[in-house]
Amino acid sequence: MHELIRAAADGRLPEWSCVSAARHAHIARVVALLDEWAVAANVGEEERLRWRAAGWLHDALRDEDPAALRDLVPAKLQNVPGPLLHGPACAERLRAAGVDDSAVLNAVAWHTIGHPSLERMGHMLYLADFLEPGRHFEPAWRAKLRARMPAAGREIIRDVAAARIKHLLDERSTVRAETVAFWNSLVADAPAA
Repeated sequence: MHELIRAAADGRLPEWSCVSAARHAHIARVVALLDEWAVAANVGEEERLRWRAAGWLHDALRDEDPAALRDLVPAKLQNVPGPLLHGPACAERLRAAGVDDSAVLNAVAWHTIGHPSLERMGHMLYLADFLEPGRHFEPAWRAKLRARMPAAGREIIRDVAAARIKHLLDERSTVRAETVAFWNSLVADAPAA
């Protein structure tokens, strides 16, 4: 396990992170959910540490100026809206530092919009980021979903992804190709309605 991943699992962010006190509190709530779900799902100790690390790292650059992040991401992501750059930029910083854990890197990079390459850890981070109890949008609905985790994770991730995509459609916003591919990967193995 890379030293940055081990440090993050213990709650120590990289020196290049840019996190306000409010963001740090959000991250801590996300990590608490991930840790609770890892224990409930009986994942191994190393996997639990990786989930915790991904949780601590997912918003490590969230409070950085998006203009400063744009040059960190690959050319194919240069058109990502500013508020979504922090995940891919953080993954690139970690990769440049020698982190080669693809599941952690993908979880951090794609936690905001989803991606078909996300593994179980990435799915859990996507959900924890959306469902953490500090979010004020539809708190009762989110609490009901949290109460069913992690046992109903496969169903809940489809509900959350659908709600996020519906919000984009209601706002007449674009839906990134990665998000569409993520949705398709989630429903490809779902039982027909």
